[in-house]
Amino acid sequence: MRWLFSLTMMLGTITALSADDTPRDFNKLVGTWKGAGAPEGSIEARQKGHWSETLTVIWKFAKNDSWLDLQFADGKLFTKAILKASADGKKWTWTATRPDKTEVVYQGTWDGKQFSLVRSIPETKMEERLIVSLLHDNRFIYRTETHKTESTLWTKTFQVGLTKEGVAFAETGDGDRECIVSGGRGTMTVSYEGKTYYVCCTGCRDEFKEDPKKYVLAWEAKKKKK
Repeated sequence: MRWLFSLTMMLGTITALSADDTPRDFNKLVGTWKGAGAPEGSIEARQKGHWSETLTVIWKFAKNDSWLDLQFADGKLFTKAILKASADGKKWTWTATRPDKTEVVYQGTWDGKQFSLVRSIPETKMEERLIVSLLHDNRFIYRTETHKTESTLWTKTFQVGLTKEGVAFAETGDGDRECIVSGGRGTMTVSYEGKTYYVCCTGCRDEFKEDPKKYVLAWEAKKKKK
Protein backbone atom coordinates (compact mmCIF):
# COMPACT_ATOMS: atom_id res chain seq x y z
CA MET A 1 0.00 0.00 0.00
CA ARG A 2 1.48 3.30 -1.08
CA TRP A 3 2.98 5.55 1.62
CA LEU A 4 3.05 2.80 4.23
CA PHE A 5 6.58 2.31 5.39
CA SER A 6 8.58 -0.07 7.48
CA LEU A 7 9.39 1.11 10.95
CA THR A 8 12.60 -0.94 10.86
CA MET A 9 15.76 1.15 10.96
CA MET A 10 18.40 0.41 8.32
CA LEU A 11 21.63 2.38 8.43
CA GLY A 12 19.89 4.63 10.89
CA THR A 13 17.13 5.87 8.55
CA ILE A 14 13.43 5.07 8.25
CA THR A 15 13.16 2.77 5.24
CA ALA A 16 10.23 2.24 2.90
CA LEU A 17 8.38 -0.95 2.08
CA SER A 18 9.28 -0.47 -1.57
CA ALA A 19 11.50 1.77 -3.62
CA ASP A 20 8.84 4.40 -4.30
CA ASP A 21 7.33 4.46 -0.81
CA THR A 22 8.33 7.25 1.58
CA PRO A 23 7.36 8.34 5.11
CA ARG A 24 6.58 11.83 3.87
CA ASP A 25 2.83 11.77 4.47
CA PHE A 26 3.45 10.96 8.11
CA ASN A 27 6.14 13.62 8.42
CA LYS A 28 3.36 16.10 7.65
CA LEU A 29 2.02 15.40 11.13
CA VAL A 30 5.25 16.36 12.90
CA GLY A 31 5.06 19.79 14.55
CA THR A 32 2.75 21.89 16.69
CA TRP A 33 -0.90 22.32 15.77
CA LYS A 34 -3.71 24.61 16.92
CA GLY A 35 -7.09 22.93 16.93
CA ALA A 36 -10.77 23.70 17.44
CA GLY A 37 -13.25 20.98 18.29
CA ALA A 38 -16.98 20.65 18.78
CA PRO A 39 -19.58 17.95 19.34
CA GLU A 40 -21.99 17.01 16.60
CA GLY A 41 -25.50 18.40 17.05
CA SER A 42 -27.42 21.64 16.96
CA ILE A 43 -25.74 25.02 16.62
CA GLU A 44 -26.43 25.62 20.32
CA ALA A 45 -24.88 22.28 21.29
CA ARG A 46 -21.82 22.92 19.15
CA GLN A 47 -21.31 26.40 20.57
CA LYS A 48 -21.75 25.18 24.13
CA GLY A 49 -19.39 22.24 23.68
CA HIS A 50 -16.75 24.02 21.59
CA TRP A 51 -13.13 23.85 22.76
CA SER A 52 -9.60 24.77 21.63
CA GLU A 53 -6.58 22.50 21.93
CA THR A 54 -2.90 22.35 21.03
CA LEU A 55 -1.31 19.20 19.63
CA THR A 56 2.41 18.47 19.48
CA VAL A 57 3.61 15.54 17.35
CA ILE A 58 7.16 14.13 17.33
CA TRP A 59 8.91 10.92 16.31
CA LYS A 60 9.91 8.45 19.03
CA PHE A 61 12.45 5.66 18.65
CA ALA A 62 13.39 2.52 20.59
CA LYS A 63 15.91 0.00 19.25
CA ASN A 64 14.52 -1.08 15.85
CA ASP A 65 11.13 0.53 16.30
CA SER A 66 9.59 3.97 15.80
CA TRP A 67 6.22 5.66 16.19
CA LEU A 68 4.52 9.04 16.32
CA ASP A 69 4.00 10.51 19.79
CA LEU A 70 1.07 12.93 20.17
CA GLN A 71 0.60 15.24 23.16
CA PHE A 72 -2.70 17.13 23.48
CA ALA A 73 -3.00 20.27 25.61
CA ASP A 74 -6.58 21.13 26.66
CA GLY A 75 -8.01 18.35 24.49
CA LYS A 76 -11.45 17.01 25.41
CA LEU A 77 -11.02 13.67 23.65
CA PHE A 78 -7.38 12.78 24.34
CA THR A 79 -4.45 13.96 26.45
CA LYS A 80 -1.83 11.84 24.68
CA ALA A 81 -1.60 9.12 22.06
CA ILE A 82 0.78 6.85 20.18
CA LEU A 83 0.25 6.10 16.48
CA LYS A 84 2.15 2.99 15.45
CA ALA A 85 2.24 0.56 12.54
CA SER A 86 2.41 -3.22 12.77
CA ALA A 87 5.63 -4.91 11.70
CA ASP A 88 4.32 -5.46 8.16
CA GLY A 89 2.93 -1.91 7.91
CA LYS A 90 -0.59 -3.11 7.11
CA LYS A 91 -2.29 -2.35 10.43
CA TRP A 92 -2.16 0.73 12.62
CA THR A 93 -2.83 1.21 16.32
CA TRP A 94 -3.79 4.44 18.08
CA THR A 95 -3.28 3.99 21.83
CA ALA A 96 -4.60 7.03 23.67
CA THR A 97 -5.32 8.36 27.15
CA ARG A 98 -8.58 10.20 27.83
CA PRO A 99 -8.80 13.25 30.12
CA ASP A 100 -10.27 10.92 32.79
CA LYS A 101 -7.02 8.87 32.53
CA THR A 102 -8.67 5.83 30.93
CA GLU A 103 -6.83 4.20 28.02
CA VAL A 104 -8.50 3.48 24.70
CA VAL A 105 -7.06 1.50 21.78
CA TYR A 106 -8.19 1.86 18.17
CA GLN A 107 -6.95 -0.37 15.37
CA GLY A 108 -7.34 -0.05 11.63
CA THR A 109 -5.76 0.92 8.34
CA TRP A 110 -4.29 3.74 6.30
CA ASP A 111 -5.66 4.13 2.75
CA GLY A 112 -3.21 6.71 1.48
CA LYS A 113 -5.34 9.67 2.57
CA GLN A 114 -6.69 8.86 6.01
CA PHE A 115 -6.56 6.51 8.96
CA SER A 116 -9.73 4.59 9.81
CA LEU A 117 -9.38 3.07 13.29
CA VAL A 118 -12.03 1.27 15.36
CA ARG A 119 -12.46 0.13 18.95
CA SER A 120 -15.18 -2.03 20.49
CA ILE A 121 -17.22 -0.98 23.54
CA PRO A 122 -18.70 -4.33 24.66
CA GLU A 123 -20.56 -2.97 27.68
CA THR A 124 -22.76 -0.82 25.44
CA LYS A 125 -22.66 -3.10 22.36
CA MET A 126 -21.21 -0.18 20.42
CA GLU A 127 -18.17 0.53 18.29
CA GLU A 128 -16.33 3.82 18.04
CA ARG A 129 -14.39 4.83 14.95
CA LEU A 130 -11.60 7.40 14.81
CA ILE A 131 -10.98 8.98 11.39
CA VAL A 132 -7.78 11.00 10.89
CA SER A 133 -7.64 12.79 7.52
CA LEU A 134 -4.51 14.54 6.23
CA LEU A 135 -5.74 17.35 4.02
CA HIS A 136 -2.47 19.06 3.11
CA ASP A 137 0.80 20.19 4.69
CA ASN A 138 -0.71 22.50 7.29
CA ARG A 139 -4.21 21.15 7.83
CA PHE A 140 -5.77 17.91 9.08
CA ILE A 141 -8.89 16.82 10.92
CA TYR A 142 -9.86 13.98 13.18
CA ARG A 143 -13.34 12.90 14.19
CA THR A 144 -15.07 10.19 16.17
CA GLU A 145 -18.15 8.22 15.15
CA THR A 146 -20.18 5.51 16.85
CA HIS A 147 -22.63 2.81 15.88
CA LYS A 148 -24.34 -0.19 17.39
CA THR A 149 -22.62 -3.44 16.51
CA GLU A 150 -25.71 -4.75 14.70
CA SER A 151 -25.93 -1.57 12.56
CA THR A 152 -23.83 -0.33 9.66
CA LEU A 153 -24.81 3.33 10.12
CA TRP A 154 -22.15 5.49 11.76
CA THR A 155 -23.11 8.64 13.69
CA LYS A 156 -20.53 11.41 14.03
CA THR A 157 -19.95 12.50 17.64
CA PHE A 158 -17.01 14.94 17.64
CA GLN A 159 -14.74 16.64 15.11
CA VAL A 160 -11.52 18.59 15.55
CA GLY A 161 -9.81 20.66 12.85
CA LEU A 162 -6.15 21.53 13.27
CA THR A 163 -3.80 24.00 11.58
CA LYS A 164 -0.03 23.84 11.89
CA GLU A 165 1.73 26.68 13.65
CA GLY A 166 4.32 28.69 11.75
CA VAL A 167 5.53 27.91 8.25
CA ALA A 168 4.02 24.81 6.68
CA PHE A 169 6.32 21.81 6.32
CA ALA A 170 7.15 20.54 2.87
CA GLU A 171 6.21 16.95 2.18
CA THR A 172 9.85 15.98 2.03
CA GLY A 173 13.06 17.62 3.00
CA ASP A 174 14.42 20.52 0.98
CA GLY A 175 18.01 19.77 0.00
CA ASP A 176 20.34 20.06 2.96
CA ARG A 177 17.39 21.01 5.20
CA GLU A 178 16.06 17.45 5.06
CA CYS A 179 15.80 15.72 8.44
CA ILE A 180 18.77 13.38 8.71
CA VAL A 181 16.67 10.83 10.64
CA SER A 182 13.16 10.76 9.12
CA GLY A 183 13.51 12.56 5.80
CA GLY A 184 11.04 15.28 6.77
CA ARG A 185 11.67 18.99 6.54
CA GLY A 186 14.36 20.06 9.02
CA THR A 187 13.34 22.68 11.55
CA MET A 188 16.24 22.55 14.01
CA THR A 189 19.94 21.78 13.81
CA VAL A 190 22.28 19.21 15.34
CA SER A 191 26.07 19.00 15.06
CA TYR A 192 28.63 16.26 14.67
CA GLU A 193 32.38 16.64 14.16
CA GLY A 194 32.00 20.30 13.34
CA LYS A 195 29.27 19.84 10.73
CA THR A 196 25.63 20.91 11.03
CA TYR A 197 22.65 18.75 10.08
CA TYR A 198 18.89 19.20 10.29
CA VAL A 199 16.21 17.27 12.18
CA CYS A 200 12.44 17.75 12.10
CA CYS A 201 11.53 17.31 15.78
CA THR A 202 12.91 16.70 19.27
CA GLY A 203 12.36 12.96 18.87
CA CYS A 204 14.62 12.85 15.82
CA ARG A 205 17.09 15.15 17.59
CA ASP A 206 17.37 12.78 20.53
CA GLU A 207 17.63 9.76 18.23
CA PHE A 208 20.47 11.43 16.30
CA LYS A 209 22.35 12.20 19.51
CA GLU A 210 22.18 8.53 20.54
CA ASP A 211 24.37 7.52 17.60
CA PRO A 212 25.24 10.46 15.32
CA LYS A 213 27.90 8.55 13.37
CA LYS A 214 25.34 6.00 12.18
CA TYR A 215 23.05 8.70 10.80
CA VAL A 216 25.85 10.71 9.24
CA LEU A 217 27.17 7.64 7.41
CA ALA A 218 23.67 6.91 6.07
CA TRP A 219 23.26 10.56 5.08
CA GLU A 220 26.56 10.64 3.20
CA ALA A 221 25.72 7.37 1.41
CA LYS A 222 22.35 8.82 0.38
CA LYS A 223 23.96 11.97 -0.99
CA LYS A 224 26.44 9.93 -3.06
CA LYS A 225 23.56 8.02 -4.67
CA LYS A 226 22.03 11.32 -5.74
